[in-house]
Amino acid sequence: MQIVTEAPKRRALGKGLESLLPRVQAVAEPAPMQREEGGKAREIPLGEIDRSPYQTRTRFDEVQLAELAASIAETGVVQPIVVRPVAGGRFQLIAGERRWLASQRAGKETVPAIVRHASDEQAMEMTIVENLQRTDLNPMEQARAYERLAREFQLTQEQMAKRTGKDRASVANFLRLLRLPAEVQGQVESGALSFGHARALLPLEDPESILKASHKVVALSMSVRQAEGYIQGLLNPETKKKPDSEQKEKLQDPNVREVQEQLQRSLGMKVRVEDRKGRGRVIIEYAKLEEFDRLLEMLGGRQ
Repeated sequence: MQIVTEAPKRRALGKGLESLLPRVQAVAEPAPMQREEGGKAREIPLGEIDRSPYQTRTRFDEVQLAELAASIAETGVVQPIVVRPVAGGRFQLIAGERRWLASQRAGKETVPAIVRHASDEQAMEMTIVENLQRTDLNPMEQARAYERLAREFQLTQEQMAKRTGKDRASVANFLRLLRLPAEVQGQVESGALSFGHARALLPLEDPESILKASHKVVALSMSVRQAEGYIQGLLNPETKKKPDSEQKEKLQDPNVREVQEQLQRSLGMKVRVEDRKGRGRVIIEYAKLEEFDRLLEMLGGRQ
């Protein structure tokens, strides 16, 4: 078993990835790869490979996974996965879980893999950062990955941003999602709430208020902008004492809003359309008698 000499504290993440996972030229080889360790790929039986316990991804797009499996069945795996040897003569994934899963679905018996001797700490670093550099993690998966880097390696937000190619503000916003109640986090993971919706809920702070608001946002299919307006109304109750028109406008049906705007352009006056399931009223406001007279003429009230 190889002994990994400790580098200066907390520098493993910066140098470990480059030394353990060098750049691999994505060139397809015509023949199956049967090569030894030391940066070269070799074919390893799929049944001898275990999932990484440090994997931050919890969901896979089934359609994309099926497409990848079909591609692998036809042309094989172009880019090798990365594994490390563990007890019992088995191997543990470090990077490439989708290719590993898709290879199983494609009916393959082996998969090309680069074998690396890595400590638990190094393997965790590589797995988490490799995932964060992808674009298909859901917001909560990204948030938990950043939190784990901060907790396990005491990295600052600036350091995490540098390692993953993100800006620091983005890292901070993802970490803030972990303040959401568990049920709301589940809504974000399932796609019922977007990253923008989740951010809009955070100013409420109180878990019960956040949960109640999230249910309303989902039930009314609010856009992010509508959700932001709704949350601001909860944070500033005085806005609710104003005529409800401003609040209702933010939640107004787009078709009703379009008709309202058309009427305002045609009449040159402020118009408010209140609609509830096909019943309602149209309110036209005039500022002076001349406007009232003109309205009557337009409506045919005067000859």
